[in-house]
Amino acid sequence: QVQLVESGGGLVQAGGSLRLSCAASGSSFPVNAMGWYRQTPGNPGKQRDMVTYMTPTGATHYVDSVKGRFIVSVGNAKDTWYLEMNSLKPEDTAVYYCNAGSSCSAYGCYDPRGFPNSWGQGTRVTVSS
Repeated sequence: QVQLVESGGGLVQAGGSLRLSCAASGSSFPVNAMGWYRQTPGNPGKQRDMVTYMTPTGATHYVDSVKGRFIVSVGNAKDTWYLEMNSLKPEDTAVYYCNAGSSCSAYGCYDPRGFPNSWGQGTRVTVSS
């Protein structure tokens, strides 16, 4: 399992920007893929929606609603990555989670055996109109 700690959330007005960070540690295997996912308010039991994920080949996928506004990047140490969120909209309000593993999909990230990695606590983003 990869331990994950998200930070950087907060309250921002529509049109503003935030930068989320994700720090990974404790992995017993190479972390080659990562992603950001979000869970909207009022649906605590709902599956997390994919925001973006990066494959082991470096290909990056974004959900259509954030294309051109959100950018994912990896830190120099490769154990921290970021989600730069620009032109935020009220509908971006959610708890944001990062995940990481040997591979990722629209549903989460997985270890080399294909088991899903655990989720961190997330960081809350609230966009006011």
